Amino acid sequence: MRTRAALIVPAASAATALLLTAPQSQAAPGHERTVRCAEKALSLRAEAVPTDPTVLRVRVTNRGARACVVDRVPTVTFGDLDGAALPVPQGGTGTYRLTPGGTAYADVRTIADPADPEARRVDSVTVSASAAQWGRSFPAARLGTGRKVVVWEPVTTWWQRSAAAADHAIGLG
Repeated sequence: MRTRAALIVPAASAATALLLTAPQSQAAPGHERTVRCAEKALSLRAEAVPTDPTVLRVRVTNRGARACVVDRVPTVTFGDLDGAALPVPQGGTGTYRLTPGGTAYADVRTIADPADPEARRVDSVTVSASAAQWGRSFPAARLGTGRKVVVWEPVTTWWQRSAAAADHAIGLG
């Protein structure tokens, strides 16, 4: 076992050194550095899930010609309230890669119990694919939640490959 490990490490180190020293155009396929998505290259959408108005489905689409990355978890804020929806599961740091024309989905549970006396009501929800971007604001009526969005201790899933995967991650269906 030791002999094999000793042979593998130098080979891996040599490959890594080659990738690090090669110009970007000569790097091995699949190892290109993916850049952050420019906000203008992204299309954001949000709407209430018809079967559960306490859940919003958000999606981001890369309209650019190259793959790019967004934050692993969308940034979702509510009207003029402080803070953002917390990621479920925790540990939402990192990135999510979007291919050109690719779309990712996330679900946001705005409140666990709409009758909760601590509930707040806001006129809009703002969604951003990266915390450093402004994002897009969606009025409650456009989301399909009525005149207001009821919110208390909101949570959001990580970006998922499909709406069904986002539903599963938040506990729908």
